[in-house]
Amino acid sequence: MSSFDFLWQMVEKHGSVARFHKAELERLWDEYTLEEQRKIYCSIRDKLRAGKFVNYNPVIAVQENAPQAQQPQILSFEAYYKRYHTTYETDGWQMKYLPEEQRTIYVKQL
Repeated sequence: MSSFDFLWQMVEKHGSVARFHKAELERLWDEYTLEEQRKIYCSIRDKLRAGKFVNYNPVIAVQENAPQAQQPQILSFEAYYKRYHTTYETDGWQMKYLPEEQRTIYVKQL
């Protein structure tokens, strides 16, 4: 069985509108990496087990439970120095100079 088949069985049991969206859901599902699919599946499964709301439209349910792109954290030079007491890159932070603003910031990808 494919990962989509497992997802389909779960959402089909959850709501009656699932059968109208199978092809659309399968196209959407294929856009996610295997790791993203696992996170989506587990999120929906855990919500259903806990009795929490999961949209009856499976396409919307997947979109609502998909991992969101993480925005990088940004600290000013001053805030970085205040936190770490150094100007050296540490703890995953990278120094970046912004020539148009003539200032230095620190960026951390999540």
